[in-house]
Amino acid sequence: MLQKFCIHIDNEFSFLKDKKLLIAISGGIDSVVITHLFDQLHFSIGLAHCNFKLRGKASDGDEEFVKNLGVQLQIPVFTNSFDTTSIATNQKKSIQITARELRYIWFEKLLQKHGFDYVVTAHHADDNLETFLINLTRATGLKGFSGIPKKNKNIVRPLLTFSRDCIVDFAMQNNISWREDQSNTSTKYVRNKIRHKIIPILKEINPSLLNSFSNTVKHIEESQIIIDAKITAVKREIFQEKNISGKKYFSLSIAKISNLENPKTYLYQLLKEYHFTEWNDIVGLLTAQSGKKIHSKTHTLLKDRVTLLLYKISDFQLTDTVFQISEHQKKLTEPIHLRIEKTTQQTNEAGTIYIDKNLISFPLQIRKWQTGDVFFPLGMKGKKKLSKFFKDEKMSLLEKENTWLLCTSKNEIIWVVNRRKDRRFILSQNDTNGLKITSVQ
Repeated sequence: MLQKFCIHIDNEFSFLKDKKLLIAISGGIDSVVITHLFDQLHFSIGLAHCNFKLRGKASDGDEEFVKNLGVQLQIPVFTNSFDTTSIATNQKKSIQITARELRYIWFEKLLQKHGFDYVVTAHHADDNLETFLINLTRATGLKGFSGIPKKNKNIVRPLLTFSRDCIVDFAMQNNISWREDQSNTSTKYVRNKIRHKIIPILKEINPSLLNSFSNTVKHIEESQIIIDAKITAVKREIFQEKNISGKKYFSLSIAKISNLENPKTYLYQLLKEYHFTEWNDIVGLLTAQSGKKIHSKTHTLLKDRVTLLLYKISDFQLTDTVFQISEHQKKLTEPIHLRIEKTTQQTNEAGTIYIDKNLISFPLQIRKWQTGDVFFPLGMKGKKKLSKFFKDEKMSLLEKENTWLLCTSKNEIIWVVNRRKDRRFILSQNDTNGLKITSVQ
């Protein structure tokens, strides 16, 4: 087993050599075996154990076992305890999800504080099969059938190709002791139901189930590579990156999406990384009226005439707040960056307006546009509705929503910031009592 594992490390995980590794250890057989393996191979390792306080004295016994193992092997041990049940209740999440989040957040802190390069977990082939079957019962894409990844950023799982039986054999041959978690025998949880009720039947049907599954996963991963390459090419055609005040968003061509052989499938592949789930509603956006939106937990998809606009919610938040600029204020940092200076002369600079202090009233205001807004555009006669100006400029709904107006205290528009100046307040060449206001991108 040790020789087999060495060959596997050399072929699949050679990048781990000379790295500092943090092993996630519960006290169960798989994590204890991987600790002994990496110790025998002379890797630089530390142990990280979470006590989730879910099994009373048994949880405390696991922690004590891990500490003793660290002493025995002369390996540093890091432990942390969590009131998992209370945290899960407060956050309205399941115990399993809460424990997982607590574990990985803490692991990341240990990596940064102690200079570890990777977290090593002891997931094995049986775990991978269980995950596959769990995903089979849920609405998941092809990647959900690829099982657990061998490497995900700074998390590695070197035992994924080894069965639990193989791990048990190694432990028995090397007189390695471990802790048994009695909750693993319960069928209360979905994973345990699959482990104890479904997989034994599947292994009866096919004694080589794990090998067959391993080959299936390999085929799925190879298919996913082809799909990813195709989606990358399609995304390059459909997504057009734009920005407003330095904040990035994407414009997606509805015509190009509609011309795809199966728009819904492509939209799933193109947008899943942005955490969308309501795929029928998203397809409906293609023919919906302008202004309709769909939100994920992080992003918004907005229908705007012939495009879908994709943007991060935190970057483009609607607000009715009015921000003020006092007479002697020299800069504004919220909601946009403006630099304000006294001036007696003018130069031709982009993103800058020169206004006559004698013609304005303080405090100045920075606000979003409102229905009925009008202004007197520089270079034109008469006044113009701001909505008509937006239309003539062919501005998207997102651009309209994120355009700021510089106004007098009487709510008169001085500047459609970075787009058009109002001629009423412009500093003439002979005037010396001026303000230079610059939009800092």
